[in-house]
Amino acid sequence: MSFLLVLFLACLLDLIFGDPRWLPHPVRLIGRVALLAESLTRKLPVTAYKSGRLTVLIVLCCTGGACLGLFFLLSSSSQPLFILGATLALYTTLAARDLIFHARQVVDALALDMETARKQVGMIVGRDTDQLDTAGIVRACVESVAENMSDGIIAPLFWSLIGAGLGQSLSGTPIIWGVTAAMLYKAVNTMDSIFGYKNTRYLQFGSSAAHLDDLVNFLPARISGISLVLASLLCRCDMKNSFRILRRDRKQHSSPNAGWPEAAMAGALGIQLGGDSSYFGKITQKPTIGDALVRPVTTHIFQANTLILLASLLCLLFFSALYALFLF
Repeated sequence: MSFLLVLFLACLLDLIFGDPRWLPHPVRLIGRVALLAESLTRKLPVTAYKSGRLTVLIVLCCTGGACLGLFFLLSSSSQPLFILGATLALYTTLAARDLIFHARQVVDALALDMETARKQVGMIVGRDTDQLDTAGIVRACVESVAENMSDGIIAPLFWSLIGAGLGQSLSGTPIIWGVTAAMLYKAVNTMDSIFGYKNTRYLQFGSSAAHLDDLVNFLPARISGISLVLASLLCRCDMKNSFRILRRDRKQHSSPNAGWPEAAMAGALGIQLGGDSSYFGKITQKPTIGDALVRPVTTHIFQANTLILLASLLCLLFFSALYALFLF
């Protein structure tokens, strides 16, 4: 049960502190390693696709090796210090507080002026934001909150529990396996954010990272969508509509995974997400998700934050219960 202690402490630390900018963060280090690996593998006499695959392998090996090295150092320390080190490592894979904080910053910016709000939402989405109105800003923010719930909260929790379960059954070291699995997930997710662009530079090179990211997010994204439907009942949102839109529009997204939490969120709030967006000055046509029962307003950002917190709590309790049953 020591892993569950580490897991709950890590979640608590994330809710209290988030991601302090002054603290060296493993994800930023993983990003530097990924860029360094890219610069090295692109010099090899192989195709861009093979260079990308080799880069993914290098980053995963470095990440896993760093985690195992950390635990090797902690293994000779006392049990409390070992628990503390594992907790801090797992804590860095979670991003609930930061996700909510950035969404709240958009709300605060909307209270000032449109130009500030456009710049603020532009920090959390990839689309052009200089022409968005209030509804467009709210829509973009809610989409980001819903999609990043899976990447930043549910997936690290999911893979840490999977790793812990494997560690318990194979070697009796669930903490080491659980934290390492969560960190490996963050490595995959980080590589996708760096290399997963469909442009000339990364279309071939980044395909391996993008496909691997789709694979490791397959189950977490679907769990996120279902948990948002359940959370909508606790938030007194429209649970019936959330489930209806999830079933209808979950595939209305270019990503095989992002449509699940976005559809559930759109249905719960009664707003329409997706639709045509501008990227680098060019309009990209995208299908809509949800029905425009009401116009998006700032209140919907607060509701989205509440929904992801409750949905994440439900997932944490569910995952923990499954792990506890597995132990006994």
